[in-house]
Amino acid sequence: MTAADTSSDLCSTPLFALHQKLGARMVPFAGYAMPVQYPQGLMAEHLHTRKAAGLFDVSHMGQLLLRGPDAAAALESLMPVDVMDLGLHKQRYGLLLDEQGGILDDLMFVNRSEDLFLIVNGACKEADIAHIQNRIGSRCEVVPLPEHALLALQGPQAVTALSRLIPGVTQLVFMTGNHFDWQGHALYITRSGYTGEDGFEISLPGDAAEAFAEALLAQPEVAPIGLGARNSLRLEAGLCLYGNDIDTSTTPVEAALNWAMQKVRRTGGEREGGFPGAAIVLEQLQNPQSLRRKRVGLIALERIPVREPAVLENMDGQHIGHITSGLLSPTLNQPVALAYVEPDYAAIDTEIFAMVRGKPVPMKVVATPFVPTRYYRG
Repeated sequence: MTAADTSSDLCSTPLFALHQKLGARMVPFAGYAMPVQYPQGLMAEHLHTRKAAGLFDVSHMGQLLLRGPDAAAALESLMPVDVMDLGLHKQRYGLLLDEQGGILDDLMFVNRSEDLFLIVNGACKEADIAHIQNRIGSRCEVVPLPEHALLALQGPQAVTALSRLIPGVTQLVFMTGNHFDWQGHALYITRSGYTGEDGFEISLPGDAAEAFAEALLAQPEVAPIGLGARNSLRLEAGLCLYGNDIDTSTTPVEAALNWAMQKVRRTGGEREGGFPGAAIVLEQLQNPQSLRRKRVGLIALERIPVREPAVLENMDGQHIGHITSGLLSPTLNQPVALAYVEPDYAAIDTEIFAMVRGKPVPMKVVATPFVPTRYYRG
């Protein structure tokens, strides 16, 4: 896809011209023209990120600020997450829920003292911002940042490359952030990402994004990486993709995201409940035997890729669930998947079958992540 044949109803990120110069294959994604891969191909991009450093354009994501003395309490009223006790420049994973406990979106947020900085999924950002504005706009100021770009630098050598441009990033540890400056441009950088590797996400003005990306790509460790490898990397890390593995039909407990709901918001906690769908979610936390299904990790016992939405069956050929994300892991050279299954089939080492073109492929329930994470915790 070139500038000439990009559909007029697609948006362009500030790095669109750079993607073209680098020979990226562009595809429509979340309303944007985005690079799915570069000439080196998905496999090479994936493995490069695992061994060195990969640069991702994720400017399609939504960025917004919540300001005001009541902002933390207001945001907490929308999620089963501890917002009010989050430390300065600490980052946390959050879940916007509907009244049935279904997941409207997952997001990241940071306490920056003067505001809460949120990053939401690109396909959901307009609905998210409207939801937040409608629900808590009277309690705090909601400030979208449509002119900002977002870059992700991921991999074991990401800190080496980024610290040449911004030495202070070496002081960050996983899920923390801070303000930085590059050539007079204000940046906010968190040590986080979506690959399971050490890495950073960099929010910066859109008019500085191309120059900053080129400066990063000039580092010997860094290569451009597209959406294809971003998906395979996150799946190896066992991370959910909104729209595939979680959505409004899934609750946090069904999705095995209990770890994202701190004790202070649970039954008996100091700020128990008070979020949409609280009665349903807290009941599921208290009585997990009430669940209809659970999210699990699966590894195929044959080298046959199993992709969504493949049906899962038990030994007797009965339908027990379905695949939500699946591919051949470039790191493991083995098919891996995330899936929902009936609770009786969720135990580690349980063997079930995925139906692929009418053939049953044996699979085994395993713990995630499939590839060990390498976050930097200091």
